[in-house]
Amino acid sequence: MEWAIGLNRCMLRIVGLWPQDSKNSREALLSKFRFLFNVITLIFVLTIPALVSLIRVWGDMMLMIDNLQYTLPLLITLLKVSIVWYKKRALSSLIDMIVRDWMRVKAKEERRIMLKRAKNIRVLALCGGVMILFTLLITIPSLLFGFTLRHVTNLTDPGKPLLIQAYYLHDVSKSPQFELTFMIQAIALTLSGLSYTGIDNFLGLLILHICGQMENLHLRLLKLGNNPNFKAALKFNVKDHVRLIRSIQVIDNIFDLMLLGLLFLFGILFCLHGFLIINVVNQGGHLSFMQLTSYILASVCVLMHMCLYCAVGEFLVVQVSKIIVILMIVYTE
Repeated sequence: MEWAIGLNRCMLRIVGLWPQDSKNSREALLSKFRFLFNVITLIFVLTIPALVSLIRVWGDMMLMIDNLQYTLPLLITLLKVSIVWYKKRALSSLIDMIVRDWMRVKAKEERRIMLKRAKNIRVLALCGGVMILFTLLITIPSLLFGFTLRHVTNLTDPGKPLLIQAYYLHDVSKSPQFELTFMIQAIALTLSGLSYTGIDNFLGLLILHICGQMENLHLRLLKLGNNPNFKAALKFNVKDHVRLIRSIQVIDNIFDLMLLGLLFLFGILFCLHGFLIINVVNQGGHLSFMQLTSYILASVCVLMHMCLYCAVGEFLVVQVSKIIVILMIVYTE
């Protein structure tokens, strides 16, 4: 169990979003402090300054697109963080269910299926962590050496360019204000990236675990006819099926609004980046290869997160369909 959920739990604990409260009062207090720090930096260091900067550059399409590719994901991250915190009790019950599933006695084939799904979960978590690390390793060193992937003007960056386009009340062109602002932006972006990716990976953890339990249920139903105590085994499997259905309903109620937000985010960013690329090609605008690459990678990143929702949902539909077919066969017999 520790191997299966360890990476997801680590990512969410860093930002204080792991749903299960620690029995240690000190650790519980630290979790609340990490969550509060994450929210404060997300709102006051990134989101509000980015929105103020968007108002200042309104009318310049290049600067607006450069701003929106950061501002929109930040707003979606705030939405995700708020939903996860508000639904913390329901998510904690799902974690308890996962713990019970791993701890109960199971057949070797059932354990093999759960381990296979756990490997998929770990791959998703590793991909999310590598994506965040790769972005930081590309963005921060390039700025330190004087290169930027952003569209920089005197209006957005009066001095040295920051990590994102943002407007602050203090003068960031002077030292040490610039260095401190740069550092807190880097910390805030790391936390927001962990929140954005960790919550989506957490969805993958929940859905893939339930898919594994559905596969185990399907396996037990196939062998149901050979069980000497048919009625007791059927009763147990029906209760297990009802439990899984209720868990799916809880997940759907929590994550459907996040999927809607991701759909809007991807649609808007895809249109803006498409407009920018077509405008550059047709009118001979100035856009470096690195900037073009960053816009494409931003669209691909958002698309991958949206596809994660669709992919795990499709896996779940396939497993549920198998169960329905088996139950219909059992009922007719």
